[in-house]
Amino acid sequence: MEWAEKQGVRLEHIQPGKPQQNAYIERYNRTVRGEWLSQYIFETIEEAQEQATEWLWTYNNERPNMGIGGVTPAMKLKTAA
Repeated sequence: MEWAEKQGVRLEHIQPGKPQQNAYIERYNRTVRGEWLSQYIFETIEEAQEQATEWLWTYNNERPNMGIGGVTPAMKLKTAA
């Protein structure tokens, strides 16, 4: 909060019980839980971080996203540049 204040960033929180006010993040969180977090039992933080890094790479580079026309986020970024 201190950093945001120093940077002139106004923090706005969603209302309790209103996840639809932040649907993009809620959808991403559901995907994370369903596709990798609930699939593994992690022994260490490092193992969880490694799995998260691998999943995120796959999510951005190999997994088509129907919300952006059935291409990967990496492909969409390349076409936008």
